[in-house]
Amino acid sequence: MNLKWIGGIIILLGCGGFGFCLAAANRRQIRELRELSAILDFLSCELRYRLTPLPELCLMAARHGRGSVARVFRSLHAELERQISPDARCCMSAAVSNSCLSLPTKQFLRDLGNGLGRFDLDGQLQEIQATKEKVEQLLDKLTKDLDVRLRSYQTLGLCAGAALAILLL
Repeated sequence: MNLKWIGGIIILLGCGGFGFCLAAANRRQIRELRELSAILDFLSCELRYRLTPLPELCLMAARHGRGSVARVFRSLHAELERQISPDARCCMSAAVSNSCLSLPTKQFLRDLGNGLGRFDLDGQLQEIQATKEKVEQLLDKLTKDLDVRLRSYQTLGLCAGAALAILLL
């Protein structure tokens, strides 16, 4: 009898924990996108007004940010300094593959890597602006009704756990 109750509590906590993990992952993705947006603004200003070389620009962007996106730019700086591949796209791909970013953020960074160092100044600025617009669109979509959605994830996790526990008891 006691083992059934312990099993039911474990199921309830497991499903509830899954709902809370979904909510935390959503918050983390929003935080990454906000950081990426700030770094894209910084990159645009630096390129427009100072014409900073790409490796130095990546290091400055890494110092500008504080989270996982900044670590990607620090890794990109290291890849560009080592010159394993002279192509910024390959270096960005290598830097992104070693990160623990969410899938959309990785894709935005890969798209950005396709344009950095490849085009002239106007082309690079257009690539940064296009990436920023995509990031802002996704950020707007994710932040719309955020509190309600996160509460729903948590509630659904707990309710699913309670339903499973009742069925199994």
